[in-house]
Amino acid sequence: MKTKTDFLIIGSGIAGLSYALKVAEHGNVCMITKANEDESNTKYAQGGIAAVMYSPDSYEKHISDTLIAGDGICDEEVVRMVITESTERVNELISWGAKFDKTSSGEYDLAKEGGHSEHRILHHKDNTGFEIERALLAAVHKHPNIKILDHHFAIDILTQHHLGIEVNSRTPGIECYGAYVLNLRSNKIETILAKTILMATGGAGHVYSTTTNPTIATGDGVAMVYRAKGRVEGMEFYQFHPTSLYNPGESPSFLVSEAVRGFGGILKTVDGKEFMEKYDARKSLAPRDIVARAIDNEMKTRGDDYVYLDCRHLDKKELIKHFPNIYQKCLSIGIDMMTDYVPVVPAAHYMCGGIQVDKNGCSSIKNLYAVGECSSTGLHGANRLASNSLLEAVVYGHRAALNAIEVIRNTNFCEAIPDWDAEGTAHPEEMVLLIQSLREVQAIMTNYVGIVRSDLRLQRAFDRLEILYKENESLYLTTTVSPKLCELRNLINVAYIIIKHARKRKESRGLHYTVNYPKGTDNE
Repeated sequence: MKTKTDFLIIGSGIAGLSYALKVAEHGNVCMITKANEDESNTKYAQGGIAAVMYSPDSYEKHISDTLIAGDGICDEEVVRMVITESTERVNELISWGAKFDKTSSGEYDLAKEGGHSEHRILHHKDNTGFEIERALLAAVHKHPNIKILDHHFAIDILTQHHLGIEVNSRTPGIECYGAYVLNLRSNKIETILAKTILMATGGAGHVYSTTTNPTIATGDGVAMVYRAKGRVEGMEFYQFHPTSLYNPGESPSFLVSEAVRGFGGILKTVDGKEFMEKYDARKSLAPRDIVARAIDNEMKTRGDDYVYLDCRHLDKKELIKHFPNIYQKCLSIGIDMMTDYVPVVPAAHYMCGGIQVDKNGCSSIKNLYAVGECSSTGLHGANRLASNSLLEAVVYGHRAALNAIEVIRNTNFCEAIPDWDAEGTAHPEEMVLLIQSLREVQAIMTNYVGIVRSDLRLQRAFDRLEILYKENESLYLTTTVSPKLCELRNLINVAYIIIKHARKRKESRGLHYTVNYPKGTDNE
């Protein structure tokens, strides 16, 4: 079964939704998402969106903070572009119906997070992403040119390979024509042809055992583009959020927003002693890579399972006003933030690398764009500055839309793409194999390719992953395609790329820290 659309969007977070609203004025839009339409990493973004709104803040200050956090790897031109467009894009979100908290004087109540020199985080209590997702979905539903297909799983993007033409990463002019998509309601694999394709699939947190990401975050976009021989970069830089709630058995891990530390929360060891001053002058408000490594080191050297976040000295009324969901979550497991320490641990949170794109969101594959967490724009460098992710998504969603509108005028559908014809035979033991292999992938990545790495650990991870890769590819070729099988395949691909890029970087930089090349040593 073939369908056609001018603009195909894979993913339904802030990047895909904002892009959809802009391109829908110029053609038909089909947005596919493998779960419910509102299920995305955007939905779980607690802290907010960083933007310059008032003095004494300035674009130069925000640019400087971003460059410092990125540890020398950021593309400064991209940083300047994104930051200087921040105010306009945020005002656009507001025009679409997003509501951000205000003070009694009517100005926006701007929060401060780690690595920021000023208060510049717009937020809606502690569920900002949920509010943005709500507003954008409401606007999308009103547009007659936008169709959302929920419970549709993208298996692979379509290129010359599907026409029987051999391609590799050095092949000039690789083109994208659409995607093979599994309809989870009918269990049929459909062919969607498109003039342009936007990859907005979010992150890959479930490549690790502990993550704040929703269960859908399995690196699908990066894996699909990698298999299609598109360029992927910077995957060694995986950000661990320093403070997820320590609650064994809960998955995903509940995020305790960095804004809580910006509000005055203090990190302490289990015996109640502050420790961040040993690692950075900014203490609990240092950038995430520094804080996560510090917590990781304290836990390992002391033999503790967690550290504490102390909020007992803060104003109760204001704390509950700003963080109602976090407060209620803690209460639900018997922790009162006003009288008890909050146990926290680092958890895989954000993928700073991804599909390589230019300033218009164009990937190395013609007619294929990537926006949001699955893309690598040059903004984050070696470490993402808190709350820059939602901003990046709307800025690049805007720029990609402007480019795609021009591209479709001279682009035709590729009618020669064949329908999916691969069939396998389902085996009763398939799910057992998938679950076990997934656990092995997550254990390998957590133990060997986590916050602190070494050459030996990376080699061991590579060797063990290669076995899992061969086993899963064999299963993929002989078994009926299912979402769990495809997600495992994607996570193995992503794990391989992270390890490959980590082994190539012979230095400690930002989120990539290796004991073989400590920070500040000359490794050239």
